[in-house]
Amino acid sequence: MRIGVITFPGSLDDRDARRAVRAAGAEDVALWHGDHDLAGVDALVLPGGFSYGDYLRCGAIASLSPIMSEVVDAANNGMPVLGICNGFQMLTEAGLLPGGLIRNDHGAFIRRDQRLRVENTGTAWTNGFEAEQEIVIPLKNGEGEYVASAETIERLEGEGRVVFRYVAVNPNGSINDIAGVTNERGNVVGLMPHPEHATEPGFGPDTTAAMRSGVDGLTFFTSAIAALQAA
Repeated sequence: MRIGVITFPGSLDDRDARRAVRAAGAEDVALWHGDHDLAGVDALVLPGGFSYGDYLRCGAIASLSPIMSEVVDAANNGMPVLGICNGFQMLTEAGLLPGGLIRNDHGAFIRRDQRLRVENTGTAWTNGFEAEQEIVIPLKNGEGEYVASAETIERLEGEGRVVFRYVAVNPNGSINDIAGVTNERGNVVGLMPHPEHATEPGFGPDTTAAMRSGVDGLTFFTSAIAALQAA
């Protein structure tokens, strides 16, 4: 399987995402925001960072990059697409996911190992988890408060399209503790925490077993591979 990771000006976690793809057993493919070519990949990751310096709104300029027209077409045709942090912001700005992300309610950048509850295991990126499983994924953002209209929130909740919720602490004021959502089809997922930073022992969050041993993020990428193999 070939999973593409798109680099935008200001991307910070593209190499981490590519390393996570390799750790899961797939081939990582570097893609460039200015191209109109997905290089025949089977899935896509839009990584975290500060694309275009977060001018206008986070992800707004990146959502208009040349390659995003291909991303939108691929997503609408069923390709698995994962947006992480800044990538989540891009997906909302591009209209692939509902809602939007605004400045954290406390007005400060936050970095923490965040507990999440898996609410939806029916997506291309979460099929390897168990329902209501709690995982720990690093979080780092200044504009991570998820917002949407009351009607949109009611629809997301009613349709089971909230994929992750913050547990114990809501780090940014997101409505209903929402940490990640999916589209109707379940192939596009966006979340603020960074699963690519929890894929290798020695580099992830602390666990009761050992420091930096958390690898809950690896399941995102193995789930995508399983979804592609089952298709």
